[in-house]
Amino acid sequence: MFYWFLKWVALGPFLRVIFRPQVTGAENVPDEGPAILASNHLSYADWLFMPLTLPRRVTFVAKAEYFTTPGIKGWFQKQFFSGAGQVPIDRGGASAAEGALTAATRILAEGGLFGIYPEGTRSHDGRLYRGKTGVARLALETGVPVIPVAVVGTDVVAPPGKTFGTFTRPVVRFGTPLDFSRYEGMSNDRYILRSVTDEIMYEIMRLSGQEYVDTYAAQAKKADAEAKRAERAERGEAGEQKKAS
Repeated sequence: MFYWFLKWVALGPFLRVIFRPQVTGAENVPDEGPAILASNHLSYADWLFMPLTLPRRVTFVAKAEYFTTPGIKGWFQKQFFSGAGQVPIDRGGASAAEGALTAATRILAEGGLFGIYPEGTRSHDGRLYRGKTGVARLALETGVPVIPVAVVGTDVVAPPGKTFGTFTRPVVRFGTPLDFSRYEGMSNDRYILRSVTDEIMYEIMRLSGQEYVDTYAAQAKKADAEAKRAERAERGEAGEQKKAS
């Protein structure tokens, strides 16, 4: 109930009036029945604007910490995230990835729409990074279609590392559903999982127009951070040498 209150009363109308998000391809999302919405990830605002463009509920998984923080703040945080279509990762499995897969499978079995970011984390520089194979495994194990999604402009509205940026009209593009039934029973084949994931990422790239980088986003972020630290250290050493001279 709170999800629909946020979408149609408290938050959704405000976002629609202020940002006027544009949408194309919404007819590719079924009116009922399960589907995986695989999207690029430019900003924390992505999970607000993409569901806003659809009449159906879209559910994502979120860190369990959002639902277990004690106190009044924790209670409000839990109510907001659960009401906004987020469910905690089921950590009953061996890892967070397994927990996410378990939660996603349950949502799809109930006929819902499940949103996933195959990159695993937000892009720090606007480029599209290599997808993790969890989306492929989920598609093959559940047999539901994958709908590629591109959300564009949210990194301007809410850039990485900032709460607010500048105004723009976000664009949400839904691609043609991808059917991977030809790989039924092959969800444990890592080569098939990589092939399926790459096909999904190609469609996301085509919709978003982003430059593709065949590296995981987390690795790229780490490398960039290390490079910046090294650069700062070099500048510091140069400054000290200049003072000494």
